[in-house]
Amino acid sequence: MPFLKSQDPSIPPGQSQATGFPVLHVGSVPRFDPKTWRLRFSGAVHNPYELSYEELRALPSAEWRGDIHCVTRWSKKDTQWRGTPFRALVERARPKPEAKFVLQHAENDYTTNLPLDAMLGDEVLVAYEYGGAALEPIHGGPVRTLVPKLYFWKSAKWITGFEFLAQDRPGFWEVRGYHNGADPWQEQRYADLPAWMG
Repeated sequence: MPFLKSQDPSIPPGQSQATGFPVLHVGSVPRFDPKTWRLRFSGAVHNPYELSYEELRALPSAEWRGDIHCVTRWSKKDTQWRGTPFRALVERARPKPEAKFVLQHAENDYTTNLPLDAMLGDEVLVAYEYGGAALEPIHGGPVRTLVPKLYFWKSAKWITGFEFLAQDRPGFWEVRGYHNGADPWQEQRYADLPAWMG
């Protein structure tokens, strides 16, 4: 996958511009059955619920266009996504006052965690289209989370649910040393290692 070195100030430090769309994920691409697939909202909410794929696609959608950034040092410019705004799905779940964090659950036992406040921006989508077409399985289709302000491991592929939590719970990469914040502009790639690992 070729990368273009750039001094473009719109690209975060330490990143190179990708000319394609690199493919990185945990485990193999899962099989998808729209008849059995469900998106679940659970944990510290007043109204736990689930949606079928058909029900999710029937909800009002929104589009987001912009750049995405991977912790492996590539950035992709001017991407186009469509999906259901996460904020609308949260409103239906009605988080309890103690709900301060969200743990994303996905296929292959993948998880990633974020503060609830970080998930409520207008740009955060439960996405099912990319570039005007159905999201390809290799890129997380049929449904993935899109949290474009952060490194892309925080945008879980093959999403299956959102668990609302009172306390933060590190996800798959976070427990393996990735930074909890994942802000590309601050190069929050990896957490500080304890002295015994240095």
